[in-house]
Amino acid sequence: MSMKMLVPMEVGICCADLQALSQFYQDVLGFTFIAQVQMPAAAAQQVGLSEGGYSVVRLQTPYGERIKLLAPQRTPEPQAEGLILERRNASYLTFIVADIASLAAELKRAGARFFAGDTAIQLRPDVKALFCRDPEGNVLELVEYADIAAYRPDLFNQRSA
Repeated sequence: MSMKMLVPMEVGICCADLQALSQFYQDVLGFTFIAQVQMPAAAAQQVGLSEGGYSVVRLQTPYGERIKLLAPQRTPEPQAEGLILERRNASYLTFIVADIASLAAELKRAGARFFAGDTAIQLRPDVKALFCRDPEGNVLELVEYADIAAYRPDLFNQRSA
């Protein structure tokens, strides 16, 4: 039996400064604020998130996915620095974008830290990519395809009969 998803996938991100990180994702990446809720310690402990309570902000991408920024009462440890794939359980958010250069410039103005400069690398003839860290060190990947329909024909080549 396979999982039957009902809505687009959501990603949770632990953070220290909930308001600042929320503003970054809204102002720089164009996410929309959905809701903010406070969870009590008992609920946080029952599901294995934290010893104390936490606050969560839900944000939605222009395409419909959501991220949850979760700030525990006790300030979490900072993200490990270094190369992304040098530690187990590494994860990052990938955004397939139309204009990587413009977004990179906006991220730079907002204080994002880039791994190998703020210019996209041509990975293949039809693919450019760029990695950076948001203000709290979470890794973001930006990807631009020369032909998005070739990459995702399931979304872009739907012809009516």
